[in-house]
Amino acid sequence: MSAGPHVLLVADRMRSGIPEVISTVEPAIERHAGAITRIDPHEPVPDTPFDVAVVLGGDGTILSQARRLAARGTPIAGVNVGRLGFLAEFDADAFADAAELVLGGAPPIVERMTLEIRVESPDEDVADDEGWTLALNDCVVTAGAPFRMIELGIDFNGHGGPHLSGDGLIVSTPTGSTAYNVSAGGPIVHPTCDALVVTPLAVHSLAFRPVVAGADETIAVTAVRVNEGTTLVIDGQLTRHLRVGERVQLRRGAHRVRLIHDPRTEFWSTVVRKMRWATGPTYRDR
Repeated sequence: MSAGPHVLLVADRMRSGIPEVISTVEPAIERHAGAITRIDPHEPVPDTPFDVAVVLGGDGTILSQARRLAARGTPIAGVNVGRLGFLAEFDADAFADAAELVLGGAPPIVERMTLEIRVESPDEDVADDEGWTLALNDCVVTAGAPFRMIELGIDFNGHGGPHLSGDGLIVSTPTGSTAYNVSAGGPIVHPTCDALVVTPLAVHSLAFRPVVAGADETIAVTAVRVNEGTTLVIDGQLTRHLRVGERVQLRRGAHRVRLIHDPRTEFWSTVVRKMRWATGPTYRDR
């Protein structure tokens, strides 16, 4: 057996587009790996230690696997099979070209800050280390049906903060700043920064703008007035209904997600290319 790394290959082989990508990616892995464990994205991750995880899919697949693998510290190489591929930096050919580097002894790794979220009910006591859920992108409180404005109280570091009436609130990491946050008018933050971005959703005020808080600050969001369908959404994938009086606690995550970087790409260039940053009008002379 080769002395290469033990690779965890995560792919839904029934998904459209995956078989074609696997036909390029899998032989490249086999040339450089000592062992390969293959699983579907919904299968449990084996207890075996892995040197590298290669995840095929869109950004949603990368997000779900990042939450599962963060505590292990396993570096993740994302191969895009989705529409945008902001987190999955490689396409099939780029991965095959870079496989020796990606699966070598010193792959280019970038670490991303995570967010931990916990919902506390006024009639329940929980220990400080219990009930936390990890997010890589964001945590959103959204108004839900019947779509009346909701009221949320925001507290920074236990010293209080503003109340807002509107459609909800986003708290994102720098990685998540290019997701729902930017669509809601929040700032783009370089993913190597550590910070918490707080962006209101359709707030009923001209005086509440998005803010960037320090990574070590704690934020609490209390449900003051909500709808039947008001929901907490984590990374666009995990959901929980919120009731009046419940409080969403947010803090920097204890674990960081380790992503293997395609050295041929650069963040701001990707923002220009994939998100069409600052695209202007179509002039007749251009």
